[in-house]
Amino acid sequence: MANDKGVLVIGLDPALIDFSQPGYAPGMDATKVLAGLKSSEEELTRLGYSVQMCLTDFGETAEAVLQSRLKQKQFDCILIGAGVRANPSNFILFEKLINVVHEHAPQAKLCFNTMPSDTTAAVQRWL
Repeated sequence: MANDKGVLVIGLDPALIDFSQPGYAPGMDATKVLAGLKSSEEELTRLGYSVQMCLTDFGETAEAVLQSRLKQKQFDCILIGAGVRANPSNFILFEKLINVVHEHAPQAKLCFNTMPSDTTAAVQRWL
């Protein structure tokens, strides 16, 4: 068991994503992303992690939403999803989120997935 280590998974709200835009995985849609997030959350919980999701917009409120979440609880590991990290059009958002994490959760390990289905592996690399 993971001894109830706190994990925060940060990603874009899938309902706001235009998956036809370049930079998003072909064949993905909001339903598939939400199913993957739910599956990852369930798997991490089953393994003993205390998991919270933090889904944001493209930057209008993302920093404030994340900062508020980080003030509520101390996390051992924070994952920033591939939808934020891997899409070049989200580069500035990724930078902003990294800096919010750095300022408000410097103790947390950072990890990154490549798709919702490898979230657990990303967390387990660091916890």
